[in-house]
Amino acid sequence: MTEVNSGMPGALTHLESADGLIRKSLHWIKQQCAGGKGVSNEKLDEHQMASFDLAWCAAESTAARFAADYAGKVASTQPSGTGTCLEERMAQVFCAEALQNIHQRLRARPQSFGLDDADLAALGSTTVNRFCQSQLAASHLEALGRQVVALNGASGAYLLGDDAMMMQDSFRKLATNVVMPLAEEIHRHDRIIPREILDPLTEMGCFGLSIPERYGGIQSDDHEDNMGMIVVTEELSRGSLGAAGSLITRPEILSRALLKGGTEEQRQKWLPRVAMGEPLCAIAVTEPDTGSDVAAMRLRASKCDGGWILDGVKTWCTMAGKAGLLLVLARSNPDRSLGHKGLSMFLVEKDAYDGHDFEYRQAQGGVLTGRAISTIGYRGMHSYEVFFDHFFVPDENLVGGPDGEGKGFYFTMAGFAGGRIQTAARAIGVMQAAFERAVSYSQERQAFGKPIGDFQLTRVKLARMATLLTVSRQFTYAVGRLMDQGRGQMEASMVKLFTCRTAEWLTREAMQIHGGMGYAEESPVSRYFLDARVLSIFEGAEETLALKVIARSLIDAV
Repeated sequence: MTEVNSGMPGALTHLESADGLIRKSLHWIKQQCAGGKGVSNEKLDEHQMASFDLAWCAAESTAARFAADYAGKVASTQPSGTGTCLEERMAQVFCAEALQNIHQRLRARPQSFGLDDADLAALGSTTVNRFCQSQLAASHLEALGRQVVALNGASGAYLLGDDAMMMQDSFRKLATNVVMPLAEEIHRHDRIIPREILDPLTEMGCFGLSIPERYGGIQSDDHEDNMGMIVVTEELSRGSLGAAGSLITRPEILSRALLKGGTEEQRQKWLPRVAMGEPLCAIAVTEPDTGSDVAAMRLRASKCDGGWILDGVKTWCTMAGKAGLLLVLARSNPDRSLGHKGLSMFLVEKDAYDGHDFEYRQAQGGVLTGRAISTIGYRGMHSYEVFFDHFFVPDENLVGGPDGEGKGFYFTMAGFAGGRIQTAARAIGVMQAAFERAVSYSQERQAFGKPIGDFQLTRVKLARMATLLTVSRQFTYAVGRLMDQGRGQMEASMVKLFTCRTAEWLTREAMQIHGGMGYAEESPVSRYFLDARVLSIFEGAEETLALKVIARSLIDAV
C-alpha cells in the first residue's frame, strides 16, 4: 500500500489550528449572548445554526484526537520497520475528513462565527491542504479499501481488556446463533421479543450489567463498568437493534435512578428482581408535545391517602406492554412555575402483556392502557403511548420516599447518564452488521464481468465505511473508559451525536452497495437502514443534544 507523508503528529498539529478557531468562535458567540446572569438563552437561540455547527466541529475534532491516540497505541505494538499500520492509515484519513468538514462549515458563514478571512487562512493553508489531499486521494482510498476487503468485515484492532474480550465473545456468539436467525421474522411481522432471546440473556446476566453485585447484579460494588455495557450492547445490536440491542437500556436507566435517589428498601426490593429480568421494566418520561423538554412534563401526580393518583399521558414508552414495572416521571406539584423542581419519580407496577394493546385495571378503580405506536423500524420491543386514568401508586413507590418528592428530574438525569454512550454502542453494532454485509456482497455480486468490490468507487466506499466504523468504535470505547473514571459526560454527548449520524450514512451506503436487493425487505441491510434512523432521535434528539447540551456547555466553558 502506498505510504502517505505527514503522519499523526502532523494531523494533530492541524487539529490544533482547527480547535483554536472553534474556541474563538465559541468565545465570540458568548460575548454576543451575554445577559444579566451569564449567557442568555434567548440570545443564544438567535445563534442556533452557528451553535449547531460548532457542536459538530467539536465532536469531529474530539473524535479525531481519540482516533489519533488509538492509532498510536496500535502502532506501538507493531514491529519496527513494518510501515504504517491499517489503524494509523484510517486515523489519518479521518483527520483529513474532519479538517475538511470543519473548514467547510466555518468558511460557509464566517460572519456567523465571528471569523474573517485571516482566521480561516490557517485552516486552509498549503500544508493543511496538502495533508488532506494526500489522505483523500482516490488512489489512496482505493488501496485502503482493497486492504479492508481482505479482512472480510473486520476493521482494526479492538484493544479490549481480557474481561471485555470474554464478554464480547460470549455475546457475539449469542447474537449470531440466537438473535440473527429470529431478527427478520421479528422485524417484518412486528413481533414482540420472544423468550428464545430473553431467556438466554437473563441467564447470562444481561439485565444486571448496571446493577452492583450486592443487589444481585454483575457490576462490581466498587466501580462502574461502562466498557462491559458498551461491548455487550454493541454485540447484541449487531444481531438486532430492536430485538436485542436495546434490551439492557431500560434496566440500566431504572437501576441508575434507584442507586442515585431510591431508598435502601426500594433498592433491596427491586434491583435483584430487575437483574433477573422479572419483571422487565420500561421508562415513562416523554410526553406528547414535550419531547426532550423534561421540565415541561404535565402528567399529574395528586397526593391521596396512602399514595398518589396519576392522570395523564406518556408516549414513546418502549417495552411498556411486556414490562411489569414502569419508572414514571410525573408533576407532583401543580405549581408549573417550579419547572423541573415540581417533578417526582414513581415505580408503577402492572401485569405483563404480549400484544400491541393492553389494559390494566386496579382493584381501586384506576386504569392504565397502552397502544403500540407503528414504526418503520426498531421493531420487537414496541414503543407505546400509555394513558393513566386515576391510577393509584402507593407511597412506598415514590422514588426516594418523602425526601424524594420534587427530585424526580435529578433522578431522571442520573438514570439517563449512561443512555448516550449506550446509544453510541448500539449505533456501532448496527454499523458493524451493515459493514459485514456490504463487504460480503461486494465480493459476491458480479457486474460487467467482475465483482463490484473490484471497482474503485466500491473500494472507496468500503474504505470510508471501515474508517468511520473504527473511529466511532474507538471514540465510544475511549469515552466509556473516561466514564468508568467518573469523567466524560460532555464527550458522551459528543460521541452519541457523532456515531448516530454516522450510522445513518454507513447503513445507507451498505444498502446502496446491494443495489436493488438493498431495497428488498428480505435483505437485512434494509432493516439496518431503518433501525439506524431512530438513533439520532432518541436518548436526546440530535438538535437538542447539539444546541442545549454540547454547544451550551462549550460556550459556558470558554
